[in-house]
Amino acid sequence: MGRLNRFRLGKDGRREQTTLSRRGFLVTSLGAGVMFGFARPASANQIFPLDKALPGDGAFEPTIWCSIAPDGEITVNIIRAEMGQHIGTALARIIADEMEADWSKVRINYVDTDPKWGLMVTGGSWSVWMTWDVFRQAGAATRTALVEEAARLLGTTPDKCTVANGIVSAGTRQISFGDIVAKGHPSHSFTPEEMAKLPLKPASERRLIGNAEIKALDIPAKTNGTAIYGIDVKVEGMVYGRPKMPPTRYGSKVRSVDDTDAKKIKGYERYLIIEDPSEVVQGWVVVLAKTYSAAIRAADALKVEWTPGETIHTSEADIQDRGRELIKNRDGGVYIFNDDGVDQAFSGAHTVMEQEYTCASVLHYQLEPTNAVAFEKDGVYEIHAGNQWQSLILPTLAKALQVPESKVILRSYLLGGGFGRRLNGDYMIPAALASKALGGKPVKLILTRSDDMQFDSFRSPSVQRVRMAFDGSDKITGMDYQAAAGWPTGVMAQAFMEKGVDGKPYDQFAIAGGDHWYEVGAFRVRALRNDLAEKTFRPGWLRSVSPGWTSWGIECFLDEVAHRQKKDPAQFRLDLLTAQGRNKGEAPDSVGGALRQAAVVRRLMEKVNWGKTTLPKDTALGLATTAGQERGMPTWIGCVAQVHVDRSTGVVTCQKLTIVVDAGTVVDPDGARAQTEGAALWGLSMVLFENTEIVNGMPVDRNLNTYTPLRIADTPEMDIEFLPSTEKPMGLGEPGTTVVGPAIGNAIFNAVGVRLRHMPVRPADVLRGLQGS
Repeated sequence: MGRLNRFRLGKDGRREQTTLSRRGFLVTSLGAGVMFGFARPASANQIFPLDKALPGDGAFEPTIWCSIAPDGEITVNIIRAEMGQHIGTALARIIADEMEADWSKVRINYVDTDPKWGLMVTGGSWSVWMTWDVFRQAGAATRTALVEEAARLLGTTPDKCTVANGIVSAGTRQISFGDIVAKGHPSHSFTPEEMAKLPLKPASERRLIGNAEIKALDIPAKTNGTAIYGIDVKVEGMVYGRPKMPPTRYGSKVRSVDDTDAKKIKGYERYLIIEDPSEVVQGWVVVLAKTYSAAIRAADALKVEWTPGETIHTSEADIQDRGRELIKNRDGGVYIFNDDGVDQAFSGAHTVMEQEYTCASVLHYQLEPTNAVAFEKDGVYEIHAGNQWQSLILPTLAKALQVPESKVILRSYLLGGGFGRRLNGDYMIPAALASKALGGKPVKLILTRSDDMQFDSFRSPSVQRVRMAFDGSDKITGMDYQAAAGWPTGVMAQAFMEKGVDGKPYDQFAIAGGDHWYEVGAFRVRALRNDLAEKTFRPGWLRSVSPGWTSWGIECFLDEVAHRQKKDPAQFRLDLLTAQGRNKGEAPDSVGGALRQAAVVRRLMEKVNWGKTTLPKDTALGLATTAGQERGMPTWIGCVAQVHVDRSTGVVTCQKLTIVVDAGTVVDPDGARAQTEGAALWGLSMVLFENTEIVNGMPVDRNLNTYTPLRIADTPEMDIEFLPSTEKPMGLGEPGTTVVGPAIGNAIFNAVGVRLRHMPVRPADVLRGLQGS
């Protein structure tokens, strides 16, 4: 949690309020009126199941995280964004299990941005991991307080009571949670020391966590169409807006606007030139109309002349070349690992192996295009939208609007896909500024699909150089890994950056994965910030972020080394996963260290009968394994891909993905499997199908006519297994993405002997490799 605390310290004077710790934990009976900082419009109901309502007067609110109504209904407050992962249900299981609640009475409530909720971010596969301890303690405190009050009502002592399924029992006498609240007046406060001593249930007594029979609470609303997404928001009196996009992300200045033709569109009202004091949105013009269709057509008809920014002629190749230049220069960058003896290992090496790996830009292309509704009411700006990082965008919105943060509220909605795109809330700014220009009038801004893709905060193109030194007996003596890319955290959340061993800040999300758990002798990892990339576009945290491409370089390179040494690639990895030194792991997040990753590889080998299976010609298996999304919270994962290569066309067909995962305790089995399936297919899409290219300062692809994510017909058979564990749960939203690309790259080599070092893999690349071989 260190990085989270650092981020909070970088905020304003709300530090104490934003602390997610259990300090100041109070147990008291409160009315529902203090549960929410702001009244909720009826159209923004985010309570699931949808037929439930907020608890009425008399509800017992033992913490800000949950309340128990006199009728026994339990409301769990969720500060994470829901974008298809059923995070509310997963988190509610944790607190309800520890509380011993009746699951049939549990409902989840997605809250707004009152400072009391603390850090509000949904990304990095963090949600369950970062909430686990807090919700278990909150559940235990709730259970303790309810049992104390029940004992008083039953005329006994707490030690004579047991609790299960929302009922407290003392011998033959029983009382429900609801009746405890209705008939009693529970009140208890805990010091931090007392909180730390609260007894938590052993894993063997959990009945909601890991229970495969429990279904997500929001499924009915999502399947019958009653769930409300950001794009569904309607406010009385609102006008619709569509931006007219400038030719470069940064530096574009409007020279002239001609709306002669736009005025011919029925419903067109006016245009606005957006001047953004936060400088996030530069050179935007927003067209306003009575209907969205009119706004679309009017924006098309509007004639705008810009003076473009300096990157108007920048290409993908320019950015890759800049990355190579940065890597070549021994100065600059930040060292993540820099063991003693790296230079000596290479200068004294018998042989050195070196390769370069590159990855292309990738867009988010989430189903729901970015959108926001903004208006001012009683001096406060309300922003209605789906967003993954409310704590990040609120200060930026305040800066753009030039008002205190207390004068901005973000009301969160379901996200029709996020994948990291909505960690960046830039799309809210023009909506807010347009509303301000209209005196606070409600404005609903929706980007079209092509608008959204043009100004996506996409994954940066990257360059990796990987070197390994060997002694005379071919033993590995050192490794040097360097990677250059645009840094999303450096651009959007500098206070959130880690510090390297040299004390310099770096974007951990642009190098994670390079800091692997293998024993490779003296090891150096250097992260380099591609300044040309950041001048050209706004790098984003696309799902799995850097492990989506660092794993490509690391795992393909290790495969090359194994083949060079004529060793089995799986056994070669096992020999390096020794859990020595920094790779031994530490409690509570990485108990067991590299040995757990080795266990995943062994189970994977068993499942696919590794090395013993005979497959048709030009068909083969390839293996890759990673620590998931972050070294500090490893989800140990391995994948074997079975592919067939058509030698006449170069087309690679992925026939099956076999995946083994050790993510610690699995809280929501169905959600965990869905997350892993989705992440793995995302990885497959990135290695064989989707990518874009920067041309003249912008991504060249603007819609699905040229941008080709994975289609259903290309979806392979999948076999996913979670290893049993009672360790702290890690993340699952992204790890599945990290292993598929290199597993397929390695399988292609095993099938036809072609080694590919650029992602995505295209048929033409395979054909060139076949011709070369």
